[in-house]
Amino acid sequence: MQRVIAKRNVQLLKRGRTYFSSSQTAATTRNDNDELPKMPSFDYTPPPYDGPSADQILSQRKQHLSPSLFHFYTKPLNVVDGKMQYLFDESGRRYLDAFGGIATVSCGHCHPDVVAAIVNQINRIQHSTVLYLNHAIGDFAEALTSKMPGNLKVVFFTNSGTEANELAIMMARLYTGCQDIISLRNAYHGNAAGTMGATAQSCWKFNVVQSGVHHAMNPDPYRGMFGADGEKYARDVQDLIDFGTSGHVAGFMSEAIQGVGGIVELADGYLPAVYKSIKKAGGVCIADEVQAGFARTGSNFWGFQNQGVVPDIVTMAKGIGNGIPLGAVVTTPEIAKVLTRRNYFNTFGGNPVCTAAGLAVLKVIEKEKLQENAFVVGSHLKERLNTLKDKYELIGDVRGKGLLLGVELVSDRESKAPAKAETLHIMDQLKDMGVLVGKGGYYGNVFRITPPLCFTKDDADFLVDSMDYVLSKM
Repeated sequence: MQRVIAKRNVQLLKRGRTYFSSSQTAATTRNDNDELPKMPSFDYTPPPYDGPSADQILSQRKQHLSPSLFHFYTKPLNVVDGKMQYLFDESGRRYLDAFGGIATVSCGHCHPDVVAAIVNQINRIQHSTVLYLNHAIGDFAEALTSKMPGNLKVVFFTNSGTEANELAIMMARLYTGCQDIISLRNAYHGNAAGTMGATAQSCWKFNVVQSGVHHAMNPDPYRGMFGADGEKYARDVQDLIDFGTSGHVAGFMSEAIQGVGGIVELADGYLPAVYKSIKKAGGVCIADEVQAGFARTGSNFWGFQNQGVVPDIVTMAKGIGNGIPLGAVVTTPEIAKVLTRRNYFNTFGGNPVCTAAGLAVLKVIEKEKLQENAFVVGSHLKERLNTLKDKYELIGDVRGKGLLLGVELVSDRESKAPAKAETLHIMDQLKDMGVLVGKGGYYGNVFRITPPLCFTKDDADFLVDSMDYVLSKM
């Protein structure tokens, strides 16, 4: 019965009517017999905030910052404090952060071990240059490569994921002597010249020259034409090599789970088949681990390991520094040598403060068993989200691994028409209940659930109970 009601209300919404019938109320208004889900207790009170209000900050942004900046929510949130998996607004109200700064806060907001490492390093020296020696960069590089399979032993530090992917693409082209890069439709790899070419969503691509990139059919088990058959999708890559290139390529770049694209898991068996075709064409395989890396999928430390492959180049950022601007490219000694053909330098790449933070993140992940936690809590959360899918027709798909999960909303399960307006409405209602989630996918109809890896089962239950409450009022 609940599924019928939910479907009927979606149909009312599609006809342009209100979100709620006359007998229904917003999620933040409770009826006499309703009980709002209760946020788990947490022993922390932020210090009083005496800064500008949300309205003042929004006005300042409009006046002085790029008009390209956008924000979530009808009434933007002014975040002034954070501790572990929680954020606090200007009034001191606590929110459960199920977005993690876009899969960036790995250990938890202001994790004491990471903060201590940053403070200790910044009290000694904040910045010098890699032209001088400092142990911080070497210590982190050694620890990072110990987490890599195969012969991935050489690290180049950058400041972001975009920068890491730009460098990886250039290295692939230099190493192979070819220009053609193959990436996936629906991919997002950054917003600079080369990475915008590899990105394949029109909303993230400006009308500037983007050459040398071919976009293969996306192996999307939910929306793709071959369902979950990874090997069938992989044939499109071979077709691109045969009919769109000279037969030789520079490389193939992909995420194991597309983040911006809506938490899309690549169909099983896809990457092994594609890597075989790329190797045969003389190319290298690049794994973009900007969002899926650093234990987030739970089952493995790196997302590509879930498909049983070993890439030639791995790029990473976001969770690497728990919010510190830091990225990296890890590759083999042989491929790394291509940058000795000319001078290559990065002023801030390998900064001592950033690399000290990165090392602290690795230590925290291991000490606090955050990979295991991501697996256990993520599995529990995904199971509970699937119960909501069984209950509400609005939920078309639940997917992802560990604490990299997506919930796709559709107004009709058969046509899979994106429920864009409903997605925005539910996000606003969840925020009012104290739950923050992200959204993504080409149509903006997928909830991106990427919390700090310290997320607990109680947090997961509160998130799902809150979503259940909101959906029940639609």
